[in-house]
Amino acid sequence: MAKLTETVKSGDFKNEKHVPEIEASFENGEVKVKVAVGSEIEHPNTLEHHIAWIKVFFTPEGASVPFEVGSYEFAAHGEEKIFTKPEVEACFKSAKKGTVYALSFCNIHGLWENAKEI
Repeated sequence: MAKLTETVKSGDFKNEKHVPEIEASFENGEVKVKVAVGSEIEHPNTLEHHIAWIKVFFTPEGASVPFEVGSYEFAAHGEEKIFTKPEVEACFKSAKKGTVYALSFCNIHGLWENAKEI
């Protein structure tokens, strides 16, 4: 049986359309996060090939485990010419800076990850 860490893929979002791109900032105890899949290289998001969900986690400095701060599912994938853009924004409070993690799931190419320290 494969470990989860062996099945999660990562890469450079500028060269790989499945990697979640993270923009994050920390100011006055507030973390602002934007995660997008396919901003540099567009993901098709058709019924046959789409990003099904994005999850966002945060690990404050000194913490040993990440906290889930958002879970987003995308349901419109080209049906009736309605397309979901796999992009989310979140804002939450934290007393400390830390690391933002994002996971995205493509129905064909599996689970992808990225992280950004703030």
